[in-house]
Amino acid sequence: MKTTKSLFRALVAAAALAVVSISAQAATIHFKTELKASSEVPPKDSAGTGTLTGTLDTETNEFKYHVEFSGLTGPVVAAHFHGPAAEGVNAKPQVPIKGSPIASPIEGKAKLTPEQAKDLVDGKWYFNLHTAANPGGEVRGQVVKAE
Repeated sequence: MKTTKSLFRALVAAAALAVVSISAQAATIHFKTELKASSEVPPKDSAGTGTLTGTLDTETNEFKYHVEFSGLTGPVVAAHFHGPAAEGVNAKPQVPIKGSPIASPIEGKAKLTPEQAKDLVDGKWYFNLHTAANPGGEVRGQVVKAE
């Protein structure tokens, strides 16, 4: 009987440690960027500006984002997260922003693949807003971890 109780306690303790270990590995990483015409590739001549903040849940790979912008040459016709790319390099879209019209502020979320999450955490994603006058992008910012 004493051995059964000891074994039961050991199993309960091991299970509790496993749960704590799993919880300790999950984290929320915060991101930010400033959207500027000078960050586009090639740079654009626009008074447009914006900010982006976001969070990544490392357990579920759910990425939530908030974007505010103003001063663009016209309505936004498309918006995307692009990657993988270093600052100053163009890449294909990874997460398109859906909706019509695309207006400030933008609130959204996306389920990322493990590869996308790694590229985001490694600073290899950028966000940009496209207008009719600047179909390749009017303002852009490299998405980096917030301090």
